[in-house]
Parts: sequence; structure tokens; C-alpha cells
Amino acid sequence: MQQKQNREAPSVPEGVRVYAIGDLHGRLDLLRQLLDKISIDSASRGARRNKIIFLGDYIDRGGDARTLLDFISTGPVDGFETVYLVGNHEDYLLRFMDDTTIGPQWLKYGGRNTLDNYAITPALAAPGAEDFDGIQEELRRAVPESHLAFLRGLKTWHIEGGYLFVHAGIRPGIPIEQQTRHDLTFSREGFVDCDEDHGYVVVHGHTVHATPEFLPNRINIDTGAFESGTLTCLILEGESQAILQT
Repeated sequence: MQQKQNREAPSVPEGVRVYAIGDLHGRLDLLRQLLDKISIDSASRGARRNKIIFLGDYIDRGGDARTLLDFISTGPVDGFETVYLVGNHEDYLLRFMDDTTIGPQWLKYGGRNTLDNYAITPALAAPGAEDFDGIQEELRRAVPESHLAFLRGLKTWHIEGGYLFVHAGIRPGIPIEQQTRHDLTFSREGFVDCDEDHGYVVVHGHTVHATPEFLPNRINIDTGAFESGTLTCLILEGESQAILQT
């Protein structure tokens, strides 16, 4: 991505109203509340196109990943164009389906909660003594194909006008087409402390902050919903920026 000098205010295409939703981590209860607010907001605005962009991390840490995936894997939200991005937690689950060596790392970062949601009994084993081959076998049987198809179909990035939407961040100075899946789902150090112009304002989650962060080159909307109860939505229309929260 080339740097732009004397950047103009970022905007989204005319007639489009964008709703970007931060990390969910199984909190379907909060998502339902937020979608109600989004529906009310969009009805009062009259944009030609309304678009919801989910920034990933649907599973792990809290809530019930299985019921949330049941809900969001059924298709677009009624009345909205819908974009679903992949987070690092979905990446862990998908990789674990083929490679048990990442099991300890996945459980360390909240995967045990998702295993419990799918009633995987080995998840009750003492930390450090898990039978990961057994867990993998049970998980393959327990996760519905509809969930797997949804997770495998998640996008890694999306652009709307002057905004780039990713789960975690980017490697500064690297064109978006050359960013790896790991870059976009795991980036933190080297990104959140970077004040360079990325060519787009990067809208992301992944790094929990008590309140949304608005900086010249990025906007962070991960407010730790799984624990705080505050799920954040960034609203973009034209050059305007606003926030909805539970």
C-alpha cells in the first residue's frame, strides 16, 4: 500500500452505510442486542445500501460459540449486505482439525471454552495432560459441516472506500495483496504502535481496549465484549464516523 501525502478525510462510497462489528467470542446475546440497534439506526437513515462487516473472533474465551455459529452461519443478516472476516481464533480451530500440535496454544488462548460448547469431554482433562488426538477426533464429529463451511469461507480482508477492514492488523509497508493470513489475523506489535499512513484507515479488532480507539491511521473496536459486556459497532457513512454499543 502506497503512502498518501496530505491525506483527505477517509470516506465510504456514496449511498453506503457500513456497520463494522468487533470481536464476539460467543456472545450471541450481545450480538442480538446490537443487531436490534443497527436495524433501528439503518431504518432511520435511508441509505441505498447497508453493509455489516464482522471483524472475526466468533469463538473461544466466552459465551457459546456453537449457538453463535448456528446463528451467523445461516446467511446474511436480513436487509444487509454482510461480510464475515476470519479471526485468529477461527484460524486456530481450523488448523487444529488437521494438526494437533497447535492444541496447547489454542487452549491457552481460550479454545477450551469452544470445546466445552461442543461437549468435547477431553476438554475436562487437567491442563497440560490433554489427549489432543482424542480431542481432534471428537471435534471432527461434533462440529456441523455448516459451521466448517462457514469458517472455511471467511475472508481475510475487505475494503470500502478509504477503509481497510481486517481482524488484527497489517504489516506496515506491505501491499494488502501480499499480506499473509497470519499478518491479518495476528498482527499487533509493529502495527498498533505504528503511526505511518497505511494508504487506508485500518479498522480492526484483536487488541482489547476499554473504549474504541480512533487514530489517524487505524480504528480499533475490540472492547473485550466476552468479558466487559460491551460489544462495539463502528458506523461509517460518507466521511462520518459514529459508534453503537451494547
